[in-house]
Amino acid sequence: MKLAYKITLTLLISVLFFSFKSNTPQTKPNNRVTVEMVTNYGTILLELYNETPLHRDNFIKLVSEKAYDNLLFHRVIESFMIQGGDPDSRDAKPNTALGEGDLGYTVPAEFNPDLFHKKGALATAREDNLDRASSAIQFFIVQGKIFNDSLLDIAETRINTKLARHEVINDVANKQLWSDYQQALEEENNESIKDYSDKIDAIAKTYTNYTKYTIPQSHRDTYKTIGGTPHLDQNYTVFGQVIKGIEVVDAIAAVKTDDRNRPIEDVLILSVRILK
Repeated sequence: MKLAYKITLTLLISVLFFSFKSNTPQTKPNNRVTVEMVTNYGTILLELYNETPLHRDNFIKLVSEKAYDNLLFHRVIESFMIQGGDPDSRDAKPNTALGEGDLGYTVPAEFNPDLFHKKGALATAREDNLDRASSAIQFFIVQGKIFNDSLLDIAETRINTKLARHEVINDVANKQLWSDYQQALEEENNESIKDYSDKIDAIAKTYTNYTKYTIPQSHRDTYKTIGGTPHLDQNYTVFGQVIKGIEVVDAIAAVKTDDRNRPIEDVLILSVRILK
């Protein structure tokens, strides 16, 4: 499974944003919307960040439409994250490959320097795309692990490698390479996918004309105490946080999975609703 999605329809998400804005619960600067997610492993309470309004409002819209009810956590990796929201996972048969379902639009990236992938972070899945836009519906909740400074230095390098890659795919000089890579993805040609991706990464190693990211000390302190997945910072949009039920996340993360990281026994999202 990939963390993400292929279709970028910025105009559509803008239309959707304005169409459901009037139905969005009103929030004050410090008054975050709380969401209750009931699973067959227990209940998780989430707060949505006002600092990421496009993701917040898109999530609220989907919850109001009951789009998440009876979907699966279809990708689970212990010490990393639990991922759900694939529309194709509703009533999916055992052994069915999941993770490619979406809603035909993406949500523009909303990176905030104060929002990072600490344990319990709610973030969006995405594929490689020129704008780092998010999946319309697929999300993940971070479980992560505890890091030391040495491991955080490695994570920081990984972040900057991704940032350099982003510069490569947006460089007009690499337009054909990017097009070939996208074609390989469409054709699900794994050999070509790896070949083109390796070429992009090789070029990225030569890039220096971009703003390198340094993990703030306050974030380092959090990663060294409660943990998380720091290598995802500034590449995936964080738009909420678990405020109750982190033990449920831990329980789901510990389930047995197959070679595609799908739980052997279904982990079901029974319902999701807005509490305030």
